[in-house]
Amino acid sequence: MKRSTLRVVIMGASSGIGAATAVAFARQGADLVLGARGKEGLDDVARRCFQAGGRAETVVVDATDADAVAAFAREAHGILGRIDLWFSNVGAGVVGKYHDVPMRDHRQVIETNLLTHMHDAHAVLPIFLEQDHGIWVNMISSGGYVATPYAAAYAASKFGLRGFSEAVRAELGKRRQIHVCDVYPTFVDSPGFSHAANYTGAHLSYPPGALAPETVADAVVKLARSPRDTTVIGAPAAAMKATQLAPNLIAAGMNRFMDAWARRADPARDTRGALYEPPRGASGIHSEPGRLNQPRNQPANKALLAGAAVVAAAVGVQLLRGRSDQ
Repeated sequence: MKRSTLRVVIMGASSGIGAATAVAFARQGADLVLGARGKEGLDDVARRCFQAGGRAETVVVDATDADAVAAFAREAHGILGRIDLWFSNVGAGVVGKYHDVPMRDHRQVIETNLLTHMHDAHAVLPIFLEQDHGIWVNMISSGGYVATPYAAAYAASKFGLRGFSEAVRAELGKRRQIHVCDVYPTFVDSPGFSHAANYTGAHLSYPPGALAPETVADAVVKLARSPRDTTVIGAPAAAMKATQLAPNLIAAGMNRFMDAWARRADPARDTRGALYEPPRGASGIHSEPGRLNQPRNQPANKALLAGAAVVAAAVGVQLLRGRSDQ
């Protein structure tokens, strides 16, 4: 791709990783179209982009509505003239034991995390095919590799996103200038937990060592110049993939981790968070002050994933030894 002004679309741009990525692209002088449900959050991010040296148009759009996303893509294309990169970043979560969470909420997580990204791809790929270039960046998370007890619908959506990306990437294999890029960060210090539905009875907080949203944003910006299929942030890619050697063992360990956390955390009432409606006001890029390093938090996500990888690798070795003995 020639080093000209980048034309970028970000869905889920009103807070957290999406907002940080918009600002990072703005610093590169990119022209942006930002989409999300909440106007106040979008306006806040557009202001940040302007201050960073870029230009950003905002469009309020419900990403769960496929027709609305298709119309948004046409509008964004009209504003920008072309689309070099589309970042699918819409996401939501509900935390709680599967049977304690209303089925309606599980369905909403699937629609928000999986179907919105499918809507995005369905809307933008014809544009990419017509212009014979484009980068679709699919925000997935480490949850696409590591099962997440207390977030079963989230796990289903993220595992589904990984499979969806792989299928679409294969279909586009002969179009060398069109790329499908998956991004897998570990825990990120964003407003995500304050937006999540919560049925644990415990106050949600991030573990120490959570990634800064700007770290993820920088990785997405890098993909605009050097696209790659898989980008893992916060843990080695090999460690992430190694967890698949013993998925049930890893999931059981994660469940014990969550059980211990729920017993020790401060109590909290059940809430649906921002699952169905955008949060009031602008949420910004980072989590609420004081959330990140509460003393009751468990070990950092890097250590947790590294430990999971060690267990998975050990199990893999035992499996290989067992096969060699047969």
